[in-house]
Amino acid sequence: MKPSISLWFNGDCAAALHFYEQCLPAKITFTLTWGDSPMANEAPPQWRTKICHATLVLAETTFHGCDVLPGSYQPPAGFSIALNIDDTQEADRVFGALSAGGQVRMALCETFWARRYGVVVDRFGVPWEINCER
Repeated sequence: MKPSISLWFNGDCAAALHFYEQCLPAKITFTLTWGDSPMANEAPPQWRTKICHATLVLAETTFHGCDVLPGSYQPPAGFSIALNIDDTQEADRVFGALSAGGQVRMALCETFWARRYGVVVDRFGVPWEINCER
């Protein structure tokens, strides 16, 4: 059994995944638009270029992205994606990159358990925890 993470977006999935590809050591490995999918007739015409399914791979973790159909998007709540990073400089870099245009909930700082720890909600509304343990 191998868990993966599904991220739902309100029309900006492609931009979000390209942003994550720049911020993280991640790679987009697959994209399918609504217009090219077998479900094309279920999406409104203006949604044809939006993402029906995409895959982003970060180390051993797979993220799936989707622009949910208009009217069904709900902002993420009740979770965060925790990134455990060994190097403090890389933790600083990733936190800074994810923070661009987002909202810092807890500034990246030293804690009793970590050399760096911080919480940010990126500009796409996805919450992240950056943790660089001692």
